[in-house]
Amino acid sequence: MEPLIEASAMCPYCGEPVDFSIDTSAGEQTFVEDCSVCCQPIVVTIKWTAEGPTLELHQENE
Repeated sequence: MEPLIEASAMCPYCGEPVDFSIDTSAGEQTFVEDCSVCCQPIVVTIKWTAEGPTLELHQENE
């Protein structure tokens, strides 16, 4: 598996697609990334399953 993979998900604020680079060597992780469209802070959680990484996006105040 490549050390960095690209993933896309919908912003929980504006609904626009947001692209992320995921470091596969870091395992499960949580970080805050600003939406490239509306600039709101998105809490991104990456969990690993047998099929690969799963993205969960939440508003910062949830």
